[in-house]
Amino acid sequence: MSHKIELVPDFDHCIETVAKKKYAELTQILLYCKADNDEIAEKLETLRLFLGTADFRKLRSESEKQLIEGESVRFSVWIKGRALKYEMNII
Repeated sequence: MSHKIELVPDFDHCIETVAKKKYAELTQILLYCKADNDEIAEKLETLRLFLGTADFRKLRSESEKQLIEGESVRFSVWIKGRALKYEMNII
């Protein structure tokens, strides 16, 4: 089962920074969680793939354009089958 990760960049934090912060946060949770947590491990793997393969220059450009126009932006990142998927939504 794939869990979507929601990432919300703003003027202070680009999509890459937001993804790295979320990765660090989930890593800390997993390290200090005594029970097995497959959902967190899956989200970490999803973010690892996203951080390693996404074209952040393009994603920053697209999201910053929307932010400048006064829109809010949210990225959804997930794995479908064996493929990494992500989309930018204007909210």
